[in-house]
Amino acid sequence: MTTAALPVARPSRRGSAPVIGVLALQGDVREHLAVLATLGAEPVTVRRPAELGAVDGLVVPGGESTTMVKLAHRFGLLEPLRTALRGGLPAYGSCAGMIMLADRILDAPADQQTIGGLDVTVRRNAFGRQVDSFESVVELAGVPGGPLHAVFIRAPWVEQAGSGVEVLGRVVGGPADGRIVAVRQGRLVATSFHPELTGDTRVHALFVDLVRAARDDDAEGADHGPGDRGGRP
Repeated sequence: MTTAALPVARPSRRGSAPVIGVLALQGDVREHLAVLATLGAEPVTVRRPAELGAVDGLVVPGGESTTMVKLAHRFGLLEPLRTALRGGLPAYGSCAGMIMLADRILDAPADQQTIGGLDVTVRRNAFGRQVDSFESVVELAGVPGGPLHAVFIRAPWVEQAGSGVEVLGRVVGGPADGRIVAVRQGRLVATSFHPELTGDTRVHALFVDLVRAARDDDAEGADHGPGDRGGRP
């Protein structure tokens, strides 16, 4: 059975805590919810189209991208997710979430779909298998406080980024030196690594600030009628 994509109608909550959903189909959902709560956001789980329509931003967590996309289709969420992101919903994807937000993927099953939105080509399991998971240092543009300690678990990397994509971070040192592991395009952010596992909240803080700014921009645009609000991917 095919479920039609629902229009995104997010209520205006300017000034209140941003409601940020975590796609709760599979993966490290609880860890993201916990970090978002410490940053003053109102975290909620998203499994249904109606829940998606009530959030100001969305986190797509790490996990198994092929499983997540199959469950998104089964729950009638895949097309609403695509519609929401095209409509300007901010989203952050970590690890498998980066794959889910990519327009193009390599080393994936031929029929694997994504939500899309990021003009990037992402290579799945680029750093190797689970046993090849590792930790490294990443310099991240726009995040104060020095390099981040990053955890990579069967992680992807960005093989190619479109002209409208800002490269936020690369691996420093080691055999993967220089590989792109953090990007932003408009209201979409993605990292190859798992900041929710390290206790460093700076990546999530960056996303919460992005969600607040996007919500305020949308509210201002609604106050002044239709027009280009800017900042969308």
